[in-house]
Amino acid sequence: MIPGLLPELQVIRKDFPILERTLAGGQPLVYLDSANTSQKPQVVIDAMVDHLERHNANVARAMHQLGAESSEAFEAARDKVAAFLGAPERDEVIFTKNASEALNLVANTLAWAGPRQLREGDEIVITEMEHHSNIVPWQLVAQRSGATLRWFGLTDDGRLDLSRIDELITERTKVVSFTWVSNMLGTVNPVAELTRRAHAVGAIVVVDASQAAPQLPIDLAAMAPEERPDALVFTGHKVVGPTGIGVLWGSRALLEELPPFLGGGDMIETVAMERSTFAAIPHKFEAGTPPIVEAVGLGAAVDYLRSVGLDAVHEHERAITAYALEGLATVPGAKVLGPLDAAERGGAISFELAGVHPHDIAQVLDVRGVAVRAGHHCAKPAHARFGVQSSARMSSYLYTTPEEIDAFIEALHYTRSYFKVA
Repeated sequence: MIPGLLPELQVIRKDFPILERTLAGGQPLVYLDSANTSQKPQVVIDAMVDHLERHNANVARAMHQLGAESSEAFEAARDKVAAFLGAPERDEVIFTKNASEALNLVANTLAWAGPRQLREGDEIVITEMEHHSNIVPWQLVAQRSGATLRWFGLTDDGRLDLSRIDELITERTKVVSFTWVSNMLGTVNPVAELTRRAHAVGAIVVVDASQAAPQLPIDLAAMAPEERPDALVFTGHKVVGPTGIGVLWGSRALLEELPPFLGGGDMIETVAMERSTFAAIPHKFEAGTPPIVEAVGLGAAVDYLRSVGLDAVHEHERAITAYALEGLATVPGAKVLGPLDAAERGGAISFELAGVHPHDIAQVLDVRGVAVRAGHHCAKPAHARFGVQSSARMSSYLYTTPEEIDAFIEALHYTRSYFKVA
């Protein structure tokens, strides 16, 4: 038994019905693509089906029993997400369709109006390891507002290069936005340090926690005020929840300063032909019919993770990642992109295999039942930094076993022999 693994791992695996599946050719499924999307436990599936079968109605609009039940379930999901994040206030939790929309919400509204409106001469700081969802919105906003986009580079071992932090975060900096855990390199970034430095110059901090929320305990209320981000986003489908729902947590102070992102039903206080006034948060940012059943599913998902314990999930991820790194070291020609110490990284491991294209790796592994991702993982600048166009990526989660890692490593050895790599 590897130290740190979840003691009830086989019990947990039975919670995920898809893991029982046998693939074409009789191969058992070895799912190592959880950084892309996680699998769903039965409790999440059941919660969503039950809502559709017994409580389906629109929220905040219908004055009948089903409407009341649906509204109650939707707002209960907000309470659960707030508890999952340790949010200081439940009304600081905004439901979006995904993390990309949440990041676009913040970026665009900062360019439109309010006391923090971005203008020419202002600077936005991001990093070279960001997912495209935390690059493109800031590029667009910089173009529209006249602000300048700057970024932290990367060291050769895949960490943020902080040697120029005093040059990058200055009195001109208005926004610092960065990923907590890199989806490509696995790097865990120093959130407290970066936030503290940004706040010292009056900048707001936006953190992409899409890869952090599934595997790291987050307690916003417990953070020192100078080290607490102003906004944090994550997506439901990576935390054993459904697709089609994301979360923006923002401090009340920031959310009340930002103008509405979308106009429509339920985000208004009153509407006249001449002008409209807007609802208080969170509804100010939730125009139209929201993702109701998806929110119910997300509530069930975060309840499930909290029942397992995020500390235990984190220890499991670290143990499995260390085991995978050890296995990769036995494969000739395999090169890991990012930190090699499992204690300093998340569960996503991008790698190259000399002489074999990443897409070929993924296809051969798939024939053997092993699901990994291949491509640029929506992180082209990070790949360019290391002189590669694409990579293969395996990513574990709370249901991953050492035996699945063994199957993955064996499949890589087979891939080398299949392509007759010297």
